[in-house]
Amino acid sequence: MNKMNAKLKLSKTAKSNAITYLIVIVVYLAVQILLAGGHVSSLMEGLLVPLCIYVMLAVSLNLTVGILGELSLGHAGFMCVGAFAGAFFSKCTQGAMPDGIRFFLALVLGAVAAGVFGIIIGIPVLRLKGDYLAIVTLAFGEIIKNLVNVLYIGRDSDGFHFSMKDSISLHLKEDGEVLINGAQGITGTPHDASFTVGIILILLSLFIILNLVNSRDGRAIMSIRDNRIAAESVGINITKYKLMAFSISASIAGVAGVLYAHNLSTLTALPKNFGYNMSIMILVFVVLGGIGNIRGSILAAVILTLLPELLRGLSDYRMLIYAVVLIVMMLFNWSPKAVAWKESMKEKYFSGFQKKTGAGASAVNTEKKEVK
Repeated sequence: MNKMNAKLKLSKTAKSNAITYLIVIVVYLAVQILLAGGHVSSLMEGLLVPLCIYVMLAVSLNLTVGILGELSLGHAGFMCVGAFAGAFFSKCTQGAMPDGIRFFLALVLGAVAAGVFGIIIGIPVLRLKGDYLAIVTLAFGEIIKNLVNVLYIGRDSDGFHFSMKDSISLHLKEDGEVLINGAQGITGTPHDASFTVGIILILLSLFIILNLVNSRDGRAIMSIRDNRIAAESVGINITKYKLMAFSISASIAGVAGVLYAHNLSTLTALPKNFGYNMSIMILVFVVLGGIGNIRGSILAAVILTLLPELLRGLSDYRMLIYAVVLIVMMLFNWSPKAVAWKESMKEKYFSGFQKKTGAGASAVNTEKKEVK
């Protein structure tokens, strides 16, 4: 009977995951049809890639906040690491290899760089709890942004030159080129980002996170979230699983950063790009979509990204309507009556599936009786 229940639960999870993938694919096809018919304005078309970036950031942060149960305010810092690592690689190798391979390697490098920083930060930081963890991760994001703003890297026939003073102190030869120019950032990054690439990366991120959540490691991570002492008492390695979730979350944020960098001609570490407000905005996506609800994070990121642009014509009431939508979404996700209604709808939706498996359960009971 236990095997039957486990199989039923697995089938239900697989069906839920398939619905999530299907929603993303259907939205992509619908947008492509609208683009082909010329029904999407240039302003909305320009939001497609940022939309994919925000979805990836929201989903990845939900792994830390919702699945691991730790509050992180430095997600924009990991995005910054991935963005500058990928843009620097593309700038250095532009023309030396095919564009597709170069962009793929930039994505891998951005993920690895952000993941390594996630491990380095996570080892001391994940020992903290609550507000202390949030403050330290917030400080990390601000430190990364400020370090990039004072970093100067150039290249000439003698190799690479580094400085934290100004571009003149690099002492480049006539054939030299400044790759990272302090607060002016990186200029001339190849424009490789596209809506199709963004959707592929979203599906890949969902595949990694959903499979992790439904795996043995994912159950260990959630047990740490629910009761750390009980998890440790049964032999779960707390540090290992915390670092696993934190570094995977940071890596996906790094990939989103690479996509962000390759969607701009000039990449700069400004407060609006990688500062405190960006981290808070990503956290808002997670909270409004439902902590631990991956599909809700996607929906919240899409709505809250498109809404200000859709309401741009209502210049006097745009932010008022935006605030009202935030309140409504919060009530819908967290009020007891709304939660009860959603649970009832979920049970109604899966009632047909449960009826189909009822015969299988009765067959198992019959077999048990025969064995007795």
